[in-house]
Amino acid sequence: MVQCPDRIIASMDTGVDDALALAYLFGSADECELGGVIAGYGNVDANTAYANTCAVLDLFGRADIPVFLGSEHPSWADAFIPDAGCAQFHGDDGLGNTRLAGSGALADGAGVPGDDMSVDVPDEVVSVGGYLAGDVHAHPALGACSRVNRSRSVGHPQSAMPTALASGGKRRCSVDAADGIEYLIEQVREFGRDVTVLATGPLTDVDAAITRAPDIASKLRLVMMGGTLTQPGNCWDAVAETNIIQDPEAANRVFHSGADITMVGLDVTHQCLLPQSAADRWRATGTKRGRFLADLADFSIKANLEADPALFSGGMPLHDPLAAAVALDSSLVDCFDLALRAETNTGDFNGVRGRTTGDPVGLVNHSMPHVHVALGVDSERFLDEFVERMAEVCR
Repeated sequence: MVQCPDRIIASMDTGVDDALALAYLFGSADECELGGVIAGYGNVDANTAYANTCAVLDLFGRADIPVFLGSEHPSWADAFIPDAGCAQFHGDDGLGNTRLAGSGALADGAGVPGDDMSVDVPDEVVSVGGYLAGDVHAHPALGACSRVNRSRSVGHPQSAMPTALASGGKRRCSVDAADGIEYLIEQVREFGRDVTVLATGPLTDVDAAITRAPDIASKLRLVMMGGTLTQPGNCWDAVAETNIIQDPEAANRVFHSGADITMVGLDVTHQCLLPQSAADRWRATGTKRGRFLADLADFSIKANLEADPALFSGGMPLHDPLAAAVALDSSLVDCFDLALRAETNTGDFNGVRGRTTGDPVGLVNHSMPHVHVALGVDSERFLDEFVERMAEVCR
């Protein structure tokens, strides 16, 4: 009997490690079929994520894979502005300043470096990288908020052609902006747990799909990159993780939805460090693809080393690529199952917003949904396989 390849639907905020995860999936074509990519906000704004996704697919000869526009802002806000922290680790274009997507990588309304950094959007709630505009921790990326896009509601999206593709890109996708979440719903309804939703950005898209179509929750298999249980976070409070802080409300609803969820968080991704030798190997292929992947790795290795020389002396953490690998081979990680929640408030008897922790109600109500939280990883096997497959796709 012929084993059919796994079907993957990706929800991404396409930055450096999202792009590496895509390339890894291309190198795993014998094992998986990438059915489509939903590009939304997070590392960058949604239009930039869309343009980046299309550019990466085009570079690797996969223009056949459909790309859909996902959520433009978290469920708790009306608009989103990328923050300086993400720009530090992903570049102002989201792809390590490689400019792969051309000038279109700067989304409509993103402004240019040197613009007035003030935010003046009356009567709108604005998220700056997960923090309320005006919060002491809200630091917009350079040029990111001279104008704020009045984004559609993720619950009731409108048809629109992503403006980031208006010029300069190879791909001319006539895509309906409403299709991202609808596509996710349709795929889960059709394939059930024979399709894996791989989420490497905020969980807003997944939450919006479950909210719009509650019947899919019990059929949904989700592998997500985000959260941390036993390690410090990577946000200002050193508690929350970036993808969760963007939309803790959405994450908390997804955790309690009853879906089959595997959380690939900092507990394991910080054990999977890509060394400089891997980037050198890819560059040595002399191909445009090899140079691009090496440039991504070089940028991230440098940024992470500058941020924490002790933790990242061995290289860049492969956050999203590890989640992609786990979506194909769950044996790479050892999981601890528990009722999980994302804190949505900060303060006495609440905790810290964005923290992922066990839900204490689960201690007394054993029927609560449980999440598979990855706490152990076969890092050597994963890294060997990752570097080898990426070398193959460079050719």
